[in-house]
Amino acid sequence: MRARLEETGYLVDDGLAVACFLALRLHRPLFCEGDAGVGKTALAAALAEALGAPLIRLQCHEGIDASQALYDWDFPRQLLHLRAAEAAGAVDADRLEGELYDRRFLIARPLLRALETCPSVLLIDEIDRADDEFEAFLLELLSEFSVTIPELGTVRAQVPPVVVLTSNRTREVHDALKRRCLYHWFDHPDFARELAIVRRRLPGVSQRLAEQVTALVQTLRSEDLLKPPGVAETIDWAEALDALGASEVDAELAVATLGSVLKYREDAERARGLLPAALQGA
Repeated sequence: MRARLEETGYLVDDGLAVACFLALRLHRPLFCEGDAGVGKTALAAALAEALGAPLIRLQCHEGIDASQALYDWDFPRQLLHLRAAEAAGAVDADRLEGELYDRRFLIARPLLRALETCPSVLLIDEIDRADDEFEAFLLELLSEFSVTIPELGTVRAQVPPVVVLTSNRTREVHDALKRRCLYHWFDHPDFARELAIVRRRLPGVSQRLAEQVTALVQTLRSEDLLKPPGVAETIDWAEALDALGASEVDAELAVATLGSVLKYREDAERARGLLPAALQGA
């Protein structure tokens, strides 16, 4: 499992490799929790690539409900069909109603598409943004990997999709959902692993630049920032500096490109005072 993921460019430790293997073998969802930018979403994309399966993504948000996540009826097409049938003189009301709720008028949202697609990787991203009712709905769906559509019957996955749930821990997700899943906490990587990730993702960036950027980000994380940068921001910063033709970082370039790595004004102001000293040790 580890080798397959690393072939896609995604580096994993033994704990995460074992969690992914068990998720596949036991058909259990994998619940990934940690700060933003540490590679939770990228794991689902890497699994999809490693398995040669499509990635189906459900982006959670406040107020999301089953119709947005599972299925909905295509009302405009149903109305057009009804008008066409009336224009043709259709008189059998029962038959017409049955035609209106035919599968061709059903809009499959991410959850239903994942049940119907074999194999597939289903990413339920930022579940902590959804509410309690949606969590309860997900718990039922992930327990059976099936759903009943009143007008059409039960849709059941022939082979359960590989499910990855992510949470940035903006709130606590209920224990009932976590118990249904395998769990993995994503820490920020140490210097060596983060450098390896940057080199793997950006092979054209100079070794010196990659080392400096990684060291600077590690220093920034140790400060009391509103939003510490993740690995994604490390990659973005190195890519931005490389796009400017830099083979190493100086204070002027670092300050000019802070917007690639820090997203709050207060954090950027604090970093400006830290960068000169940090660069001396990088």
